[in-house]
Amino acid sequence: MGFAEDIAKLSEQVRKRIDNVSGEEATKMALIVPFLSVLGYDVHDPSEVIPEYVADFAIKKAGQFEKVDYALSINGSIVMLVEAKARGQKAEAHDGQLSRYFNGLLTTKVAIVTNGTDYRFFTDLRDKNVMDKEPFFTFNILEYGTKEIENLKFFHRDNFDVTAITNQAEEMVYVKAITQLIGNILRSPSEGFVRFLVSELGTVAPGYEVQSRITGKVIEKFKPIIKKSIQGSLVELMTRSINQEMALAVEANNTQPSDDKHVENEEIDGLEDDKSKINTTEEEIAAFEKIKLIVQKSKNYKFEIQYKDTVSYFGINLRKVTWWFLRLYLASTKKSFTARIGIEEAKMLAPDFVIQEVPATTGEAWSKVTITSIEDLDKLAPLILRCYEQEAAKH
Repeated sequence: MGFAEDIAKLSEQVRKRIDNVSGEEATKMALIVPFLSVLGYDVHDPSEVIPEYVADFAIKKAGQFEKVDYALSINGSIVMLVEAKARGQKAEAHDGQLSRYFNGLLTTKVAIVTNGTDYRFFTDLRDKNVMDKEPFFTFNILEYGTKEIENLKFFHRDNFDVTAITNQAEEMVYVKAITQLIGNILRSPSEGFVRFLVSELGTVAPGYEVQSRITGKVIEKFKPIIKKSIQGSLVELMTRSINQEMALAVEANNTQPSDDKHVENEEIDGLEDDKSKINTTEEEIAAFEKIKLIVQKSKNYKFEIQYKDTVSYFGINLRKVTWWFLRLYLASTKKSFTARIGIEEAKMLAPDFVIQEVPATTGEAWSKVTITSIEDLDKLAPLILRCYEQEAAKH
């Protein structure tokens, strides 16, 4: 079952349960914990989903240490904090201790405030290591669209990447603001916008230049003209966009894809982590050497593979970090790796292993393979070799 189907199933469960949920504790158990589970976190592992988390810098209030409802950890590093509200309460405001914890835990870049239906995601776009007052993303489990699902995938345990989330958060905030600004201008052009367009008319052709000084009377004259021009421009842009998409579809059906069409998002996978937080272990190096021996058996491709260690995973690639084909998660007791391959093919190549579908932010098909130790990699040689050759074929 894919991520979107898991969310849809949970949405239906929440819809059925919600009227019987009362109070904060019931909200946690019936609504919030299942949501964290769908995001890929092991809610039964107290080292990964830590309830009632108390940091070493916590302060006492009324004789008790301040705490947050949940801290989510990946490979020993706390990456998200969750503050729970009772079902029916607004998820808008958050208590002071949440921001204090966020500001104090340097590895933590995401905080969530939720009442079990509304999830509000915060980060530190304004000031580094200082939690923003406004969320950059909101998700309602009872009412969402495809775009919200794609954004939610960034917070899945198997996709979690601080750089990718920060880039996405910044883009979402500014796209929302600029879209609103453009919408306001198009509906009701401001005096400054009208003045700018009139002053630029001469750049189209000298004959269009307004010779007189741009006074208030000139601006009032041009306002209805500009409104009509905006409507005409929007219709033309939409028509041109549709025609271009149709032409591209025809071209795609008649040509084979080439390397220069295979564009990947280097901002998501290729940016540097904070090296001080990365610890490349002997086990990871040993796993890399095993994989290196496996891919050398390929008769078709001779790429020299490399590794890229990050805070979240240990990636194996073909000379470029975006050309990865395996991501290993060896730091926790539950060892696994993500293979850049569809789940049906993965199950066929590794029938004796537990394999789950991973929701990929790029829309690709990925699979999560659970292993007991790196010795299992030898048994998984056919799958690993297939992932390597599939990625090599793209380049």
